[in-house]
Amino acid sequence: MKKFFSTQYSEGAFNVASLLLRLTFGLLMCINHGFDKLQHFGKYEYTFFDPAHIGHRWSLVIVIFSEVFCALLFVLGLFTRFAALVLVIEMAVAAALVHKGQSLSAHEPALMYLTAFFAVLLVGPGRFSVDGAMGK
Repeated sequence: MKKFFSTQYSEGAFNVASLLLRLTFGLLMCINHGFDKLQHFGKYEYTFFDPAHIGHRWSLVIVIFSEVFCALLFVLGLFTRFAALVLVIEMAVAAALVHKGQSLSAHEPALMYLTAFFAVLLVGPGRFSVDGAMGK
């Protein structure tokens, strides 16, 4: 009981928490968002939101890169901070521009992903990652 109310944490608990954050949010992003956009590329390529004014198709390609490739890197813990940074930027754009003027419930998923990706960007991938195994 004493340990439950303690403000100290162990390195093992920190590494497990980092792993759980990476696995949960990375896989959810990839499976629920990235794969859907990849499978329905033809449906979205002419209507996808284009905040940078580079074209609907290129905006979609960048988002698929982020939500599939970077999310899988994030899950593996390989180049974790780069992948997290890309995902943070994407989720910030989604929260600020894509859902602009909508209710808080429309912003909620993007803000939750943003928070998780930003947390891992700050603390790193932990020991249970490819980066951690390589000593980066």
